[in-house]
Amino acid sequence: MATAPELLPYHQIREDLFRPLSRVSRRYMLATVIAFIVGIAGLIAWTFQLSRGMGVTGLQRPVFWGFYIVDFVFWIGISHAGTLISAILRLTDAGWRKPVTRAAEAITVFALMIGGMFPIIHLGRAWLFYWLLPYPNSRLLWPNFRSPLLWDLTAIVTYVTGSVIYLYLPLIPDMAQLAEQHKTPWRKRLYRALSLGWTGSDREWHALERAMKLMACIILAVAVSVHTVVAWDFAMALAPMWHSTIFGPYFVAGAIFSGIAALVLAMAIIRKVLHLEVYLTRHHFDRLAKLLLLMSLLWIYFTLAENLTVWYGNEPKEMAVFGARTRAHYAPYFWTMVGLNFVVPFILLGIRKLRTIRNSVIASICVLVGMWLERFVIVVPTLTNPRLASASSFYTPTWIELAITAATFAAMAMLYMIFAKLFPIIAVWEFKPHPMEDE
Repeated sequence: MATAPELLPYHQIREDLFRPLSRVSRRYMLATVIAFIVGIAGLIAWTFQLSRGMGVTGLQRPVFWGFYIVDFVFWIGISHAGTLISAILRLTDAGWRKPVTRAAEAITVFALMIGGMFPIIHLGRAWLFYWLLPYPNSRLLWPNFRSPLLWDLTAIVTYVTGSVIYLYLPLIPDMAQLAEQHKTPWRKRLYRALSLGWTGSDREWHALERAMKLMACIILAVAVSVHTVVAWDFAMALAPMWHSTIFGPYFVAGAIFSGIAALVLAMAIIRKVLHLEVYLTRHHFDRLAKLLLLMSLLWIYFTLAENLTVWYGNEPKEMAVFGARTRAHYAPYFWTMVGLNFVVPFILLGIRKLRTIRNSVIASICVLVGMWLERFVIVVPTLTNPRLASASSFYTPTWIELAITAATFAAMAMLYMIFAKLFPIIAVWEFKPHPMEDE
């Protein structure tokens, strides 16, 4: 039986968690290069789109939202891994949060960076993105404050700013330790600059704890409001199966659901690759698996409530979309979504004997795929079946959209790998018996 990390000497914990920063294996380099190549392919595809116009995508009347908006909603949802999970665990002072919080907070920042790019990619004329900002100009023009584009911009900028601060604050004590110990000159300078002259005094520790708890409270409110605003991009329209008052909580629940799945997958990879089995134990995966199961039940409740209301109401235009989702062209995506988001987690995580680390990872991968399909099922069927029946159409993504979508997943992997090599992925100082106490 492995020793609990709290029982290990602090110098050993520090050595174990700082060790991955000094090693660069061939597998790591290969994975980074592959992710970089896929990211460059996506950048080339976007450059081609900018030069030729939006006509090279599968977007056409009446389907003006496709993979780009699906990816946007998906990545903003993934970003809830850090804020809600980390903030709630920190505010409740859950003892098992120590190895989990930084991994979750990093997911938030990188997912927001990726998701925030999609409104710009979707603009077509991306070089005019600053028109969304209320900047002084000679024509006295202002953005349309009723536009969801402006809502998204405001929400995402606020969320990114808060999340970066929330990730950075707990890094400060570890940066101070690394600045003293690391021998590489450029790293030493980097860590010294990021540590802000931290000395570990009693006053600094109390200030840091207050700042982290304050940011946790703020970030909770911001996280909920951001995905509610994203939901309102759809709910404020009069399109069939979009104009719904339940979309706000439905999207927030789905975001937390996919965020937990992303965190479980990231933790499993970190545990295996960085050999952190002592710190990321079955106990942590069991707790997160239970949260994932709870969110799966909540997700199926919202899904049933949304679709059952439409079916019982039997409004012709909404029934056309409902039929397209459940019986026609998009039925395979819909029922696959239900199976991946509810059936698989319910079986693998609901039965105690099956709730292993491996099955938790399998369930998390299924949830991530299922939640991407959910965003697709929400966006596309409604647009292909508008209220004007003669305008009905189909949507088929082109290689441009596929390449850009693949590049976002590669970018997420690459950013996370780089972060794990520059900074300890588990907060070292949280394992210290008493922050103000010398070793």
